[in-house]
Amino acid sequence: MKPLSIGVAIAAAIALVAGITQGGVDVLGFAADPTLLSVGAVGLMLALTTFRSPLISPFLRVFSTIFAVEYVVTGLAYVVARAGWWPSSFSESAPPASLPTTVAIFGLLVHLISFIPVIRQITQLADPYFEANDRGDLQISGFGARHVTERRFASSLIVALVVINQFQVGINIRLSFFNRDWFNAIQNKDSAAFWSLLFGVFCFWAAIAVVSSLVEYYTESVLKIRWRRWMTERYYGLWLDDGSLYRSALVGQAADNPDQRIAEDVRNFLNSTYAYSISLLSTVSTLVSFSIILWTIPADFTIPGTEITVPGLPFWVALVLSLVGTWLTHLIGKPLVQLDFRQERYEADFRFALARLREYSEQVALLRGENAERRILGGRFGSIVSNFYAIVGRTLKLLTFTTTYFQANVVIPYIIIAPYFFLGKITLGQMTQTAGAFGRVESALTFFIARYQSLASYKAVVERLTTFRSAIGKARGLGTKPLRIERTEHSGRNLVLRDLVLCLPDGREIVCTDRLTIEAGVTTLVSGPSGSGKSTLFRAISGIWPYGRGTIDRPADATIMLLPQRPYVPSGTLKTAAAYPLRPGCL
Repeated sequence: MKPLSIGVAIAAAIALVAGITQGGVDVLGFAADPTLLSVGAVGLMLALTTFRSPLISPFLRVFSTIFAVEYVVTGLAYVVARAGWWPSSFSESAPPASLPTTVAIFGLLVHLISFIPVIRQITQLADPYFEANDRGDLQISGFGARHVTERRFASSLIVALVVINQFQVGINIRLSFFNRDWFNAIQNKDSAAFWSLLFGVFCFWAAIAVVSSLVEYYTESVLKIRWRRWMTERYYGLWLDDGSLYRSALVGQAADNPDQRIAEDVRNFLNSTYAYSISLLSTVSTLVSFSIILWTIPADFTIPGTEITVPGLPFWVALVLSLVGTWLTHLIGKPLVQLDFRQERYEADFRFALARLREYSEQVALLRGENAERRILGGRFGSIVSNFYAIVGRTLKLLTFTTTYFQANVVIPYIIIAPYFFLGKITLGQMTQTAGAFGRVESALTFFIARYQSLASYKAVVERLTTFRSAIGKARGLGTKPLRIERTEHSGRNLVLRDLVLCLPDGREIVCTDRLTIEAGVTTLVSGPSGSGKSTLFRAISGIWPYGRGTIDRPADATIMLLPQRPYVPSGTLKTAAAYPLRPGCL
């Protein structure tokens, strides 16, 4: 990132030098160009944040890199255009001053939001994939296989998706001006311009938009499935590593229902993370681009009944409405976060109870426990129903506000613009363009209003994955700190336990032995009352019980197999079950 930050700084310096030597405003004796100076100043700030980007999340660093590169390209292009060196045949494609400035501001915002606690919580879940050095063969049609690291491939897909989304915003802007010119042609009854715009502009850009949507869908799908595969394998790998699946049950409710967290929460996290990163970026790009259109509408907007001119009046109306709407939406919908979190847990508990009942169907039938199980299931499902009604009640309040809000916003831009159209200050095309731009800006500003309920669900998913990862880490750390059970190997044939003390999770001691030798080839009976620690002793010998201290010394070349009290048969063929835990071909 250091070479890139130097490139950004050079581009910013060029803009500053050009700004000092051009223009008509005196600054310290120079005829300065304030627009170029602003492009250079914001570029210097971007260079600093780009230099410091190794300190932020690897996931966000991808976006920071994109904006830094875009600033260099658009900033230098604007300097060239400002200096009069831009080819006259491509004058319409010259970048405006707002483009490099906006890109630089995006880069600064990425750096700033990386320090927000909830963003850090999300990126801590997403970052490992963008740091993965796993290598694999990537099959590309027509190019054969390519050997790439997962992080480089993932970063490339993110870059492609960001570029596609920004390109789509550009298409929407172009179609906005088509809409203005088309309606002006209708107003002027200019049939030649009407048909020329329809076939020469709309059809071309509409076709490009369709192709870009198809490319975006395919690229997005590839990213999601590869990311999900990597993340799912990582989570169930950690869960199955070195007895963590058993130990995680010892750390309490933080690791409840791991099946749901690995299967459902990972998928929901990835879908939402993509939506709220790429889509939010596209939304902000739309906001900035169409805000400029609203601000530059060539009309003197005055406050009704006065002569007070308000530049960019439609923009300020959209801004105020969206800020008030967002605040009220948050106020109404905030309880949904905890309600959704509890709903996920209640649903998982109910599924687990049903699966466990199926597993022990014979025992329940022999004990005539059907009525008791019915009461248990009724209680668990009752929690789902009561919490669901709480969600419905809160959602109805939220929908009442948001639906009313969005219905009203359909006519607001026309109410604002129509009087100036009737006075002849703007054309029909400008009115429709303003209404369209107002709708785009207002939609972007109300991004969180429209998605508040899904944001609440997303926050619940993030919390569940965060607590699950924390619980797995805690489970893996059990028995690793002194005083702990040491497991050593020796050259003999006997299993030797020395100064062994086994405890319950609350610290109570249940097994104590100074020295116990289990001789090879000799049948040994361990007896005692229920709860005296017999099963715990064998769990400690197997290596999955973490609570206690002492030494378990086993033969170096021995294979120890412990049969659980409850039999387990893995899913699959009979050969798979017979060879378990080895591969079928190892028999």
